[in-house]
Amino acid sequence: MLKKRIIPIELLYGDRLLKSVNFSNFRDVGHPVKSSQVYSNQDADELIILNIDRQNRSVVSLSSYVKQIATECFVPLSVGGGISTVEDARLLFDSGADKLVINSLLVHNPTIVRRIIDLYGSQSVVASVDFVRNSHDAVAIVSNCGTNPVHRLLEDFLVELEHIGIGEIMLQSISRDGTMQGYDIAMLNSIRSKTNLPIIIAGGAGDFVHLLDAFNSGADAVACGSLFNFGDNNPLRAKAYLRNYDVQLKRIK
Repeated sequence: MLKKRIIPIELLYGDRLLKSVNFSNFRDVGHPVKSSQVYSNQDADELIILNIDRQNRSVVSLSSYVKQIATECFVPLSVGGGISTVEDARLLFDSGADKLVINSLLVHNPTIVRRIIDLYGSQSVVASVDFVRNSHDAVAIVSNCGTNPVHRLLEDFLVELEHIGIGEIMLQSISRDGTMQGYDIAMLNSIRSKTNLPIIIAGGAGDFVHLLDAFNSGADAVACGSLFNFGDNNPLRAKAYLRNYDVQLKRIK
């Protein structure tokens, strides 16, 4: 059985890390290399590092930080933001990335994603499925940092992802991002019932109970931002709490 994972998520903008609410209202939360070192020392299972600068989508500056982080941290790195070519993927992998987190390219040019998977394997690509809920509680999938609607039914989009050969899904609620009110468990249940792919859930974690709820609903990993940025919480304490409820986690290093 796959062990459950605790994954801090870091949003890179220029040379700083930011934390968002609903993909906007940003707050500075630290330096990417120093913060990553702290998470590595606190027994994070992986790190997700996303370039959210909507003006600078080049992966060159992102790769520079990935290279620095990879030399200082001893956890797998999942990296995304602005990936548009096989060459972009190669640069990030050569810089130390273990996985790529891909969103917009899945919609605009899935053929390139297939080529990346052919070269590096299914386990190397995480599909970022970002979504919002409207006032009637209907779900809409979006891309391009939450700015463009993806006109596909959820079920159809999941089938497309599986056909491409995606190894994992990151399910991210923009509506709950930064709210610390809990993950969108209803959406997690819906996705879980339609795919056997591993699922990372993101957007909304505010306490350790929210992590437990996600794991009990079938998440394979939880991505956390505000939970670790605001308050005296960290991956070590999260794991100590979850082990009290017999959640099967990766071993402490």
